Parts: sequence; structure tokens; C-alpha cells
Amino acid sequence: MKKYNCVYLLVALLVFSCKPDVEEFKGSSGNANFTTYVALGNSLTAGYTDGALYREGQINSFPNILAKQLDLVVDGNFAFKQPLMPDDLGLGIVSPTILVNKRVLQPTSDCKGVTSLSPVPAGVITNPTPYISSVYAQGPYHNLGVPGAKSFHLLTPQFGNPAPNTGNPFYVRFASDPGTSTVIGDALALNPTFFTLWIGNNDILNYAFAGGESDSITPTTTFAGSIDAILGNLSNTAMAEGAIANIPDLLSIPYFNTVPAFGLAITRQGQLDSLKGAYLLQGITNLSFTLGANPFVIEDADAPSGIRQIKSTEKVLLTIPQDSLKCAGWGSTKPIPDEYILDESEIAQINNAIESYNTTIQTLAAKYTIAFVDMRGVFEELKTGFSYDGLTLNTTFITGGAFSLDGIHFTPRGNAIIANKFIETINAYYGSNIPKVVASNYR
Repeated sequence: MKKYNCVYLLVALLVFSCKPDVEEFKGSSGNANFTTYVALGNSLTAGYTDGALYREGQINSFPNILAKQLDLVVDGNFAFKQPLMPDDLGLGIVSPTILVNKRVLQPTSDCKGVTSLSPVPAGVITNPTPYISSVYAQGPYHNLGVPGAKSFHLLTPQFGNPAPNTGNPFYVRFASDPGTSTVIGDALALNPTFFTLWIGNNDILNYAFAGGESDSITPTTTFAGSIDAILGNLSNTAMAEGAIANIPDLLSIPYFNTVPAFGLAITRQGQLDSLKGAYLLQGITNLSFTLGANPFVIEDADAPSGIRQIKSTEKVLLTIPQDSLKCAGWGSTKPIPDEYILDESEIAQINNAIESYNTTIQTLAAKYTIAFVDMRGVFEELKTGFSYDGLTLNTTFITGGAFSLDGIHFTPRGNAIIANKFIETINAYYGSNIPKVVASNYR
């Protein structure tokens, strides 16, 4: 028995004596000072997702995810406060007169009586007061992302004008002095030591969302002047360092790639003959149909008779009424209206603006010696499938995992990827050691 006891004692001593020392993670700020971090931008910064700004989306915004990681490397008190919405239904603005809650997947029946899961608003808002009332008294706030903001809006006092249909309600609710203060002014009031800036998407997207039929792309000179002014203001604060992100391939998001251009399915010879005959009776001869998948018929003022078939390189917007395609003859016997289509000329204008903006952003990042975050590169990876933490995310609507139910904004998991890109770039530029987040921990 003594022999066995000695063996057990020896094993126990070996186990405890060989126990490795586990050192806690020791991050560092490197050459940056993250003590007071502010985030400037639009809906992507604010945490807008699923077609609305709501509490859970804000909590999972990329700046809030980034802030939690910065807190690990800051000695002393660190605060990052957001103007949180009152609930998880949130506010989505379809138009000045149509306010809705976030989108959710619900069984929906179409005009043919077929039921399937579809992203629809959880409800229509008849009393917006809880969502637009001022929360400034609970501030100040470090996440200054404003859904709908264009570059020059961050410098414009009227952006926070509380008069009906004048200012942006998302900024009005946390503005320090609605109608007088500016987003950049509210940021400077915090004396930031570090900032992130991702702005400019809406300067182009509003034109794209309207199918090129309304709004306009902000001229590059205006955009450049705005970014220069924003960074100039920030550079005048003590120890202000930061990171600026460029504009991704906006037309790669699900909003522009879910409804196929060749979505007109002709499955029967009689259907084919009837469609051909209908157009010949009208004297329209520039259309060609075959059995199988065909390009939609669309409006085009420059085409013969004002209609033509869509090209494979052109885009159909996600907002096109699906029942009109299925049961009202849109795209076959009736041309799809211009506002639901991006044609080659409009796409060229969008892509040219992106290239021009990105040249400006990279030039100004060098001028103000701040980190340049290549968000365009992230989107390029997403188009082919982005592998991260054992996950693969892509731009496929809903199932791709990166984009939410509005086909525009990120899921929490997508935001984690964006936060990690900022972290990666900041670490490389400032010599810091900020830990990345585990993307699979986010839905």
C-alpha cells in the first residue's frame, strides 16, 4: 500500500509542478491614445440594421464592438456611450410619411397564393414620439453615426433642425443644440483622442436607391471639401488620431443583386407566341424572347418605343414590387419603371464616383497621417466568400450571413468583421495590440 501511495503522490506532484503559467492578455495602445474614442459616420456606424435603428443593432454596431476591444488596452476609465433606441423594434423611415419597425422574417402569401418566409416590417409606427424624442440629457454620446448622413451633413447645423421634414430625426434626438449644433461640433466637444470616420456611402447610394431617377451624386469637389474640413477640425484637437475607411463596391450588396436581370421565365410555347404577338401588334420589334430565362422588359426613354430588354450587367432593385412581377405583367407585357432599374450609364456614374471618392480619402488620410482602412477590399472578399473564424460569409441576401434583412446594412456578425478590419488596420498603423473579436459569437 505504501508503494502505491508513493506512486500517487509522485503523479500528483508532477501534475501540479508542471501546470503551465497562463498569462493574461496584455494589449497595448502603441503610438495611439484611445482614451476618448468617437465614431463618426452614417447608418453603418450607427448600427442601423434590418431596415431600422433599434437597440440590439446599436449594441452590435461596429464602433461599439471596437470600443469594447479598445477598453482592453486603455489604462483607467474608458467610456463609449451610444444614443440607444428605447426598444428592439426601432425606427425605420421608408418615406417622410411611412415609418416602420425593423424587418423580420414572416410567412407571407403572394398574389398567386404561395406562402413563403419574407422580410417585412414588424409593424407600422403611428406614434414616433418614443423614437424621436431628445435623449441628449443622457449623453454626451461617443457614437455619432447618423442614418442617412452624407459627408457634408456632419458640418451642417440644419441637419439637426427639429422643424418637421427639415432636419434628420436621428440626429435631432441626440444633438446638443438642435438646429444650431453640428455632428462634428458635438464630436469635438468630447475632446476626442481617437476617432473613426466612415462617411460618403450615402453621397452615392441615394442616387442608386432611386434608380438614378432622383437625388444626385455629391460632386467630388464637395465631398473632398467636406472630408478635408472634418479631418481638419479633428486634427486641431489634442492628440487626435484616427482611422478613415474608404467606399466599398456599393453595387455588390444584396439590394442590387437579389432580383435577377434575366428573371422572365417563359416555360410554354403558347406563352412565348402570345408575348411576341402582343409586341408585334404594337409595332415593337426590338425585343427578342425564347423559351427559358429571358431578360426583363424595362423602360428606357432612349430606346425605340421607349422600352427595351435589360442587359446582364444592369441591376434590378430589391424594392421592386414582387407581385407586380408575378401577376401584373411587369417585365414581360409591361416594362419595369425606370426607378427600379440601374442601367449601364447610371452604374458607370456610381462606379466613377466611388473611384474618385476613394482617391480623395486615401490622399487625405496621408495628409492628416491617420490610418486608411480598405473597406473596399473587404467587400471584394465578401463577393466571392469571406472565410473568417471558421465561417464563410458572402453577399447573398439573407443566407449570406453578412447583410441584414434590408439587403443594405450588416448583421451583427458582419459588423464584427468590419470591427476586426478596423482593428487590424489600427494595429498595423499605430503599433498597437488590440485583440480582435470572435465573429462567430455574433448572430
